[in-house]
Amino acid sequence: MAFKAKLRNAAVFGVAALVLAACQSVSETRVRGYMPSESALEQITPGSSKEQVMVVLGSPSTTATVTGEVYYYISQTEHRAMRFMKPTIEDRRIIAVYFGKEGRVERVANYGLQDGIPFDFISRKTPTTGGERSLLSQMLGLISF
Repeated sequence: MAFKAKLRNAAVFGVAALVLAACQSVSETRVRGYMPSESALEQITPGSSKEQVMVVLGSPSTTATVTGEVYYYISQTEHRAMRFMKPTIEDRRIIAVYFGKEGRVERVANYGLQDGIPFDFISRKTPTTGGERSLLSQMLGLISF
């Protein structure tokens, strides 16, 4: 009988220890993306070719071709105080290399978190204009006078 009580107590203490270990405050910092070094950025001057940019800085995180070609190098540092909490963005860096019509560097821009509001690139929501209509408003809209 005493053996069963000891075994039960050991099991309870073991489960309690596992629960407490899982609830520990585990702080973590993550760096995502790629940020070229300052010495590499200094090598990119106006007039450099796309090939030179690719050799020195590597492949960009993304590109844009709407208003001219732009290479973007994106990096973000997040900190999470506890595993179940939403991470906070500590730093975001975006290096934009703008090319002219001849495929030569026109300018290099260095954007940070202070240059704009945090932006969710994958929100899976499309912003719409106007407000949401209530059910009654939608039903009255169907009736034509």
